[in-house]
Amino acid sequence: MVEPAVERGHHVSEQTPKPVPTPPSPAMLAARRPAVPRPPAPAGDAGGPGAATSATPAESVAPTAPSESVRHGRVGEDGTVYVTLADGTEREVGSYPDASPEEALAYFARKYDELVASADLLAQRLAHTEVSAHDARQSLAHLKEQIGDAHVVGDLAALEATVAALDESVAAKSAAEAQQRAAAKAEAVVRREELVVEAETLADTDPAKVQWKQASSRVRELLDEWKAHQRSGPRLDKDVENALWKRFSHARTAFDKKRKTWFAQLDEQHGQAKALKEKLVREAEALATSKDWGPTAGAFKRLMQDWKRAGRAARSDDDALWARFKAAQDTFFDAKDQVVAAEEAEYAENLVVKEALLAEAEAITVDEEHLESAKAELRRIQDRWDAAGKVPRADIRRVEGRLRAVEQQVRDLEDKQWKRSDPELTARAQSMAEQLERAVQGLESDLAAARAAGDDGRAEALEAELATKRLWLDSARGNLS
Repeated sequence: MVEPAVERGHHVSEQTPKPVPTPPSPAMLAARRPAVPRPPAPAGDAGGPGAATSATPAESVAPTAPSESVRHGRVGEDGTVYVTLADGTEREVGSYPDASPEEALAYFARKYDELVASADLLAQRLAHTEVSAHDARQSLAHLKEQIGDAHVVGDLAALEATVAALDESVAAKSAAEAQQRAAAKAEAVVRREELVVEAETLADTDPAKVQWKQASSRVRELLDEWKAHQRSGPRLDKDVENALWKRFSHARTAFDKKRKTWFAQLDEQHGQAKALKEKLVREAEALATSKDWGPTAGAFKRLMQDWKRAGRAARSDDDALWARFKAAQDTFFDAKDQVVAAEEAEYAENLVVKEALLAEAEAITVDEEHLESAKAELRRIQDRWDAAGKVPRADIRRVEGRLRAVEQQVRDLEDKQWKRSDPELTARAQSMAEQLERAVQGLESDLAAARAAGDDGRAEALEAELATKRLWLDSARGNLS
C-alpha cells in the first residue's frame, strides 16, 4: 500500500496497498481532519488548498493530464518535492511517499491551480459583478490566508502578481464606492435642506392664506420622507444632520402651534357668528308672517346685510341656520309675491281705464277762448283718474307724464292771462314807461344843445344813448297795450 504524503521527517507506517482514486478538493481537504492512528499531513499543510491530508494515495492521486504548474517544481531522490522560486532558489514543499515523482508533482501542482482558480474567480467578480468592496476585501483576505506559505508547486511569482493586481482592483473599487458615498451624501444633504426649507416656508405662511388640510398633509409627508432618508438613505455627518433636524423640528413645531392658534381663533369666530346668526334667524322668523309688505321687505334687506357681515359659523351650524333664515325669508316674499300678482292683475285693468282718460284729456281744446271749459273738463277727468286706482309700476311714469303734460298746458295759459290782468304789474309797467318818456325828452334837449354848441363828440354819445332809451320805451308801451 502507498502511504499518504507527509511532512519531511515524519514517520510513515506500513499498510496494505489500495487503489489510487482522485485526490480530494480543497474544500474537502480543509474540512477533513487526520484520523488516528494516521500520521499528520505534510509540513505546512494545515488545511485548505495547500494542505495534504492523511489520505492514502488511492484517495489523492488521479490519472489526469499533468498541469503546466509542474514545470515549477521537482522531486528529489528521497521523494521530497521542491518548488522553484522566481530567483531560481528552491523551497521544500513536502513529500508523497510511495508515489511516483510525477504523481507527487501533480498533486502539489493541483493545489497551486486551485489557488489560481480562486484568484481568477475573484478577479471576474470584481470586473463583471456588483460585488461590494467590503465583500471583495474579505474574499481577498481569505485568499491571502490560503496562500500564505502554501505547500504548492507552480509559478508563485505570477500568483503574487495576481494578488497584487487584486489588491489594486479592490482599492480602486473602495475609492469609487467612497466617491459614490460622498456624492450620495451631498445629494442627501441637498434633499434634506429642501425638506427643511419647505417646512419652514409652510410654518412662515400667513395663517389666513394657508390651506390647512393640504398643508397639514404635506407636513406629514415631509416627516415621512425625512424618516425614509434616515432608514435607507446615506448617513449624514452627525453635526450636519443634527443642525438640519433642529431646523426641521422647529418648523414643524411652529406650524403645529400656528395651526392650533388659528383654529382656536376660528372656533371663537364661529361661535360669535353662530350667536349673531341665531339672533338674525329669530328676527326673520318673527317677520315671516307679516303683511306689512313695504317695511317688512326693507327689514329683510337689512337682515340680509347683517347676515353677510356676521361671518361664517362652523359649516354644519352655518348651513342649518341659513336654511332657517331662507325659509323665513321665502315665506314672507312668497306671500308678498302672491299679493303683488293679484294687485298687478287689478292694476292692469286700471291701466285700461286711465289710458282711455288720457285720450279724453289730450283731446281737450286748450286756448284763451275755451280756457274755462278746458279747466272744467280737466277737473272731471282728474277726479275719474284718481278713482281709477293704481297702474302697474312699469307704466306709472308713462301715463302720469301724459296727464301732467295736459295739465301744464292749462296752467301755462292761465299764467299768461293772469300776468296780463294783474294791476300791480300794470302799474309797474306804466311807471316804467313814464320814466323812459321823461328820459327821452331830456336826452333830446341835451342833444339839441350839443349840436348848437358844435360839440360833435357829445352829440354823438347822446344820439347813441337816445336810441337805446327809445327802444326801451317802445317795449314798455307794447307791454301796456
